[in-house]
Amino acid sequence: MRTSVSSLSILLLYILLLSAPLPLTQCGDLVGQICKKTPFYDLCVLSLQPNSGTDVKTLASKMANLVLSNVTDTLNFIQGLVKQETGTSLERPLADCAELYIPVVKYNLPQAIDALIRGRYGFANYVFSDVSKQADACEKNFSGEDESPLTDRNKLISNLCDVAVAIINILQKGV
Repeated sequence: MRTSVSSLSILLLYILLLSAPLPLTQCGDLVGQICKKTPFYDLCVLSLQPNSGTDVKTLASKMANLVLSNVTDTLNFIQGLVKQETGTSLERPLADCAELYIPVVKYNLPQAIDALIRGRYGFANYVFSDVSKQADACEKNFSGEDESPLTDRNKLISNLCDVAVAIINILQKGV
């Protein structure tokens, strides 16, 4: 009877260990390794944790979708501001930013995500680099007297794109 109790205890312990989620350090080991190779380690880790995937392509895809989500949210924010700022000096630069971001959301990023899935890393890399430049161009639309209400959003988009480009570069190298 004693052996059956200890066998049952060992079996239960084994089942618990197998069913328990892996510690974040083990799951996030790939995330940490990849994020160390990007220009914004903390942003990368925060964006990709937890349970982001087990391969670099999955991490790149998650980052790409995060960029699309942020650019879409920023475009919606801009369009709301344009309605509020009608007739003010902010209306034109905000409208110019919307014009920059509309094709990015509707065409460029969806095509880049598709290219990423299909293994066309060069094209995806080009688009994410371009989106970062679009965010910078949007910010430059505002003159010295009109402070940009988009600075934080544009900077986040640019930084997320830089992280995405770094991860795609890792994919291109086949590491």
